[in-house]
Amino acid sequence: MIVVTGATGHLGKLVVEGLLEKLPADQVVAAVRSPEKAADLAERGVEVRRADYTDSDSLVAALKGADKVLLVSSSEVGQRAAQHQAVVEAAKQAGVRHLVYTSAPQATTSKLVLAPEHKATEELIEASGLPATILRNNWYNENYADTIKQAAQTGSFVGSAGDGRVASAARADYAAAAVAVLTGEGHEGKVYELAGDVTWTNADLAAEIGKATGREITYVDLPSDEHVKALTGAGLPESVAGFLAAIDADIKAGLLAETTDDLRTLIGRPSTPIGVTVAGIVG
Repeated sequence: MIVVTGATGHLGKLVVEGLLEKLPADQVVAAVRSPEKAADLAERGVEVRRADYTDSDSLVAALKGADKVLLVSSSEVGQRAAQHQAVVEAAKQAGVRHLVYTSAPQATTSKLVLAPEHKATEELIEASGLPATILRNNWYNENYADTIKQAAQTGSFVGSAGDGRVASAARADYAAAAVAVLTGEGHEGKVYELAGDVTWTNADLAAEIGKATGREITYVDLPSDEHVKALTGAGLPESVAGFLAAIDADIKAGLLAETTDDLRTLIGRPSTPIGVTVAGIVG
């Protein structure tokens, strides 16, 4: 039995869909914070269990009888390590034979703003003694969905990443990699650095949006503090604006630029180019 946490989230839902293409529904469990949001999965024969990362008892119940567990990292930045620890402890209590975790690029050595919580989680998993696979997911193409839509409407977008390159891939690519690990053999003890095959800059993104819309799109690169001002001026909370500018600073420093063969090897095909995602969003 395979349990997928965060199974109604963007990534978790795609993983469940992928598992259902390979396994009978009664072998898949969707562990979710709000079971009512997984009614469509329940209708298809998937067992839905309540699992709240802040409620240890719910996690113990959700992972009971699990052979394999995919721990999709929490979206609550700043709370992740404690929440993930609760899942790891529940997995150990359940006697899980294989834990798979979605981490961040070069998590144990990177200066990426997101890395520390993932590093802490990887260390918790190692200390638990559970057989595990670490999927270090690079950036998702879909992280730029709002930027792509806004640029398509206005003809420009701003950032502070300079000429920094991103080795992103589509969310579905990372989900397919997780499915391959969960349904395959010999992945225990492995750390996979998952990234897109082709890197790109914000100028490249502008060109792809222009190609999809048939109009000229410009990228305006700003100093980091001006980027924050632009984002708060557009209505984003200061904490969110600061976080987005910090990510751009990391991109400018090359922290999301490394590409490897791991993703395409696991999924058996090339990763999805940013241009394909842009075309799908712009329509």
